[in-house]
Amino acid sequence: MIKETLAKLMSDALASATASGALTSGEVSPDEIEIEIPQKEGFGDYSCNLAMLLAKAERKAPFVIAECLKEHLPAAEEVLEEVRVEKPGFFNFYLKVDFLAAQLGSVLTDPDAYGNSDLGGGKKVMLEFVSANPTGPLHVGHGRGAAVGDALGNILEASGFEVHREYYVNDFGNQMEMLGKSTHIRYRQAKGEEVEFPENAYQGAYITDIAGSGAYLDAMALAKGDPEAELRESIRSSVRIILDDIRGSLEAFRVGFDEWFSESSLFEPNKVEDAIQALEKTSNIYEKDGAKWLKSMDYGDEKNRVVVREDGRPTYLASDIAYHHLKFERGFGRCINIWGADHHGYLPRVRASLEMLGHDPSALEVIFIQFVSLSRGGVPVQMSTRSGQFEELSTVVEEVGVDAARFFFLMRSPDSALEFDLDLAKEQSAENPVYYVQYAHARTCSLLRQAAGQGAGIEGMTEISGLPLPEEHALAKAVLEWPYIVRLAAERREPHRVTFYLIALAKQFHAYYNRHRILDQEPDVTRARLGLARCIQIVLRSGLGLLGVSAPEKM
Repeated sequence: MIKETLAKLMSDALASATASGALTSGEVSPDEIEIEIPQKEGFGDYSCNLAMLLAKAERKAPFVIAECLKEHLPAAEEVLEEVRVEKPGFFNFYLKVDFLAAQLGSVLTDPDAYGNSDLGGGKKVMLEFVSANPTGPLHVGHGRGAAVGDALGNILEASGFEVHREYYVNDFGNQMEMLGKSTHIRYRQAKGEEVEFPENAYQGAYITDIAGSGAYLDAMALAKGDPEAELRESIRSSVRIILDDIRGSLEAFRVGFDEWFSESSLFEPNKVEDAIQALEKTSNIYEKDGAKWLKSMDYGDEKNRVVVREDGRPTYLASDIAYHHLKFERGFGRCINIWGADHHGYLPRVRASLEMLGHDPSALEVIFIQFVSLSRGGVPVQMSTRSGQFEELSTVVEEVGVDAARFFFLMRSPDSALEFDLDLAKEQSAENPVYYVQYAHARTCSLLRQAAGQGAGIEGMTEISGLPLPEEHALAKAVLEWPYIVRLAAERREPHRVTFYLIALAKQFHAYYNRHRILDQEPDVTRARLGLARCIQIVLRSGLGLLGVSAPEKM
């Protein structure tokens, strides 16, 4: 690949300069040398700042070091048209047209694998995401976490990791009891009983829907009028009905999990008690006022935390400690969680408990998802599960479609607030980013279909030559940047980098397509341009696939 080739040239130049005595820094591995595309046009195809990195050790001006490296740069006539040194010490590489075009052969040779890598080396990664409490339907905030988690899983798998996707079901504790009470009261009210509905109960219309559903009424029939049995069945059936709804919403959103892990299972056998006892053996638990406390302040938390209440009931933190301990016990060397931004303060205490239990706390990564701002006609939609005033994910998906919803959720860094414009998401115009990218893919498909119909198909093509136009040069570089984008997205856990890249590539291609004819040119020109279009098609399809967005062939 181009960046590796240029990094090797720079490494060899430094080794040669050092061997001659001109420099003293010694050898640097090509993996340590950064080759980037300059942000400004006119500064070459690629640049390198190695001279500036060596300035302190060499005690020389970066420009002087760069000139020295240039003198020792190995001959590479088939690769480089020109090398320039620009102040304060940048190396700017100008590639030969034929060399750049020839690199596109790697795209055509194995299109399904282009962009993939063995970065992960088969390492097992636990990816836990969504994990919304089963107390109501998924809202758009959960949808953003679902899109980020699913896309990140795809990117990690393309990068050689073995990914296990898991949903942690919080089906134990006070929230489940309140859910069961809420539906049971609505059930009794529907029967004509005068029962007050508590303010802290779940207020949404979905509670009434559950209470009147066939599955819930069947559960009540099993209780045979026994109030305690009715409440138990109310909790059990309400959770099951909501979980079925959550599963259905996620499946419709093209999100699946390898395992739905129940919090209740931690108590059968009692993994929570086992974890507490293990912490007690390490002297990281102390008792105060009848409760058991975790010494999390000793590990960087802002205060110590209760893990067992005065009445002997474990806290939510106790369950989370047991769950995360079990993750590593199950053989996952790296665990990635996707949490809402309101859980930011939770990470230090969980990491503290892991360190106490002998795990590497840095092996737990958390991506925090900021809130989604949703509007209809300029009017914000309030979201609150307990009050029932929220926008369900399924409603948004039904309105704008899965492709638009997923793409829009992935258009910003997870740690940035997201403004979701429903009207824009439904537009079929260049203003709609997902439509714009999909249309670019459809255009490449149309070109290749037309070419095949004219007898100018490029089936079996593995080499490209002759792309002299500046736009072609830029498009070729963009296509060849794809493996680095996937790698960076995997390393930094940032799926939005793929989205940004696809939008930029689509913009370049549309501009090129509108300015230059591809078909009905000289045979060699048409063939080269079709080969470039095919490369763009491959990358757009790959990128959309990683995002979980379809790549239509006609629009």
